[in-house]
Amino acid sequence: MLALSSLAAGFVGSLLGLGGGVIIVPVLTLAFGVPPILAIGASIVSVIATSSGSASTYVKDKVTNLRIGMFLEIATTTGAITGAILTLSLEKANLENVIYVVFGIVLLFSVLPLVKQIGEELPPKDVKPDEISKRLELNGEYYDRVLATDVRYSATRSPLALGIMYVAGMISGLLGIGSGVLKVIAMDVGMKLPMKVSSTTSNFMIGVTAAASTGIFYLGGDINPFIAAPVVIGVVLGSLLGTRALMRLTNKSVRRLFIPVLVVLAIEMLIHGI
Repeated sequence: MLALSSLAAGFVGSLLGLGGGVIIVPVLTLAFGVPPILAIGASIVSVIATSSGSASTYVKDKVTNLRIGMFLEIATTTGAITGAILTLSLEKANLENVIYVVFGIVLLFSVLPLVKQIGEELPPKDVKPDEISKRLELNGEYYDRVLATDVRYSATRSPLALGIMYVAGMISGLLGIGSGVLKVIAMDVGMKLPMKVSSTTSNFMIGVTAAASTGIFYLGGDINPFIAAPVVIGVVLGSLLGTRALMRLTNKSVRRLFIPVLVVLAIEMLIHGI
């Protein structure tokens, strides 16, 4: 049952750039009764598996922007270490429900900017790169199979994206989810990148972010191999299926799938936390 649930989580996580953890944590805690801290430990390992299973395909297809991903990892990795330390402190103080409430609120607020641009297939053509983007050449191009054309893009508002990425990393450490939700929003809404580039680059990044905080959970004894093993197997298989599906979808379709997943997860986590 864990492996089958994880397969679905890996598919959705890979498709939307969320990381399987965003679904695994609610499933483990609400459906299987796993303590939150052990669910987060298993989830954060599964996030690395999701990233490993799908990122290589996206990089090969030249949709993932490695330069942008590594630039943003500076902020998100720092946040991940902060969040992992904070999680252990909350556990000792019996404040685990705070984690759920924070996660739910963040997800609900994240929906608003996505709704505003739900019908956009590609970013506006008049996007002006900021100074950081120009110096670091944060731009790119990929071939869109659905549109049958090359899509060129440039990043903007890099400082805003770095700030969101720090928060994303911190939430990753807190909740073991890979924080792909905020990563996608930072790139799609903040930096004005195409949705497919945001999703695939997020998939690449979540594994690095998760790896930064996994060691802290491992040393704390919060990774149970009997839970983590079937979760990882399911997530890897699901993520491989998700990579094939993404290339057959439009940017608008990916965004339309992304929004309801956020809303459902936000409501579930808020109810559980309260």
